Amino acid sequence: MTKPTDPLPPEKLFTRCDPDQLSFKTTAELEPLEGILGQDRAVQAIRFGIGMRHNDYNLFVLGEEGVGKYTLVRRFVEEQAAKQPIPNDWCYIHNFIEPHKPHALALPPGKARALKIDMEHLVDELQSAIPAAFESDEYRNQVNAVEEEFKEQHEKTFKALQNKAEERSLALIRTPVGFALAPVRDGEVINPKTFNELPEVEREKFKKDIEELEGELQEALQKLPKWIKDQREKLRALNKGITEFAVGHLIEETKARWRDTPRVQEYLEAVRADVIENVEDFLPQEQGEQQQALMAAARMGARGAAFRRYQVNVLVDHACPEPDVTPPALPASQGEIDDRDCAEGTLAGAPVIYEDHPTQPNLIGRIEHMSQLGTLVTDFTLIKSGALHRANGGYLILDARRVLTQPYAWETLMRAVRARRVRIESAAESMGWASTTTLEPELIPLDVKIVLLGEPELYYLLNAYDPDFKDLFKVTSDFGDRMDRDESNTQQYARLVGAVTRKHALRPLDSGGVARIIEHAARLVEDAEKLTTKMGDIEDLVREADYWAGEAGTDTITAEYVKQAIDAKIYRSDRIRERIQEEIQRGTYVIDTDGTRVGEINGLAVYMLDSFAFGRPSRISCLVRLGRGEVIDIEREVDLGGPLHSKGVLILSSYLASRFTRHQPLSLSASLVFEQSYSGVDGDSASSTELYA
Repeated sequence: MTKPTDPLPPEKLFTRCDPDQLSFKTTAELEPLEGILGQDRAVQAIRFGIGMRHNDYNLFVLGEEGVGKYTLVRRFVEEQAAKQPIPNDWCYIHNFIEPHKPHALALPPGKARALKIDMEHLVDELQSAIPAAFESDEYRNQVNAVEEEFKEQHEKTFKALQNKAEERSLALIRTPVGFALAPVRDGEVINPKTFNELPEVEREKFKKDIEELEGELQEALQKLPKWIKDQREKLRALNKGITEFAVGHLIEETKARWRDTPRVQEYLEAVRADVIENVEDFLPQEQGEQQQALMAAARMGARGAAFRRYQVNVLVDHACPEPDVTPPALPASQGEIDDRDCAEGTLAGAPVIYEDHPTQPNLIGRIEHMSQLGTLVTDFTLIKSGALHRANGGYLILDARRVLTQPYAWETLMRAVRARRVRIESAAESMGWASTTTLEPELIPLDVKIVLLGEPELYYLLNAYDPDFKDLFKVTSDFGDRMDRDESNTQQYARLVGAVTRKHALRPLDSGGVARIIEHAARLVEDAEKLTTKMGDIEDLVREADYWAGEAGTDTITAEYVKQAIDAKIYRSDRIRERIQEEIQRGTYVIDTDGTRVGEINGLAVYMLDSFAFGRPSRISCLVRLGRGEVIDIEREVDLGGPLHSKGVLILSSYLASRFTRHQPLSLSASLVFEQSYSGVDGDSASSTELYA
């Protein structure tokens, strides 16, 4: 074993993987390994978090990109979801009492679409049955009977008044302003001039008779509105009876199909009452040609809205898609399609939803509007579901960073998880900025397991600054970026590489190619005794090696093509390194490699550009002079030194003081500088190099 003080031998810089120790010729012989290697702690946490069905035991999966968080979580979640019952369907229906507050209706799995179809058929039948009932001879005869009754009563009253007037030589006449009484002689109404020429006694008699009959006339006219009202009431009762007869059997047939669902029974009774109350919506409207031309659009909109209130807006449907209909592809904003298998007409198990674009509307749904005669209007049929609705009763997987970068998405998600209710509202409503009337849909109970994927930094920041986070996400699954490099894990790594080739339909690797990949996996974690668990990087390397093998026309990926893929990736990224080396060769960067200099030493600064790291030589100079024992770090003085570097320089000063000035003051001062350095310097290795100088 090498002692800490011994020089590092060159062979320790690279630990070779012997292909002869791998017990296969190509990965085609290996049983593919499905899963993730080296994540036992994370796997146990995921199993625990998914298995805990209590509230607030949501799961945060933290780890660096490429360690397989999503793949592993998705696999375990789908396995657990397949064992759970299918959750209810959800839909919104019209509230006939408060139309701006639609009712949320829970239905057995796969039944929401059936109710929607039943209501569409019911409305179609009503549009035919109701006009037919009102066009029947029986209805017309009953209407005529009511009208004749009113007409007979009207004529009887005025006929009696007319007879009294004739007995007194008066006539009951109709004028533009109503009825009036006028004197008659020889069957003709006396004009005013002739009336004034009559004897005074006769004129007074006429006036007296007119005054008496006018009282009776006014009494008859006062009864006329009541008669009209009675007629309307009789016609309304008649219409109600006809409507009840027309819709009764249709409603009852529909209710019979939903006898086991009390909420649907109540809804159908409300539909019956509304149809009877608004039967005119189902009857043809008679209008003049000009008025019809002017009001066509408004009438069509109004009648369309009248029938829309009988629709069913399906938010969540767990019924299997029609076998002869290919469902349209969802846009990226709606995340992944739930691809559960169908069983007995419904999707099997609980839903597993991954929302790729977790905006506030995509999480909790939205209320859309449509333009009608220049005005934006909405109703309950324009309510659209969100990821929380589709995942209700199952699992919702989200990327924490994407949620946090969307306005109001994080607050909305935490509010829904905490309250266990889904409230559909826009950002303007949640901030109190909405100035227009909108809907207030009934809240839907939420029973969902949230799985957040994110970097460790995000988890610790949320845990420190969001007081609700630690109460709602009580389970943490921590993915490591490395695993032990031993014989067992080496064999498992080979199987995992074989699984990658099968997954992407690539050429198999021989044992030499796998050995080179294992060596590179150790290089990625900068530890000869460890292997990287970032399988995304390994998959990329295997795919790129397959490309170079294809260019060479071979059927197997060997170590040569793996090395070619590594070198090609470095070549694509090392333009800056090549330029720096060129500047050193041309003497632009001054680096001395021969001889010795007092107070000067060459250091190596590490630059990281994306995933490519390289070193750049730097000369560190130390100038000592008479002084008070201070060590002046020029990088720190000009704010180019990072906190770790500044800390290292202060430790360096303390070391010098403890070593040389324990019994007397040091009369020297030192200045340290990185020559030809125009960017920041950080890290404790830089301060150690300054100590050597």
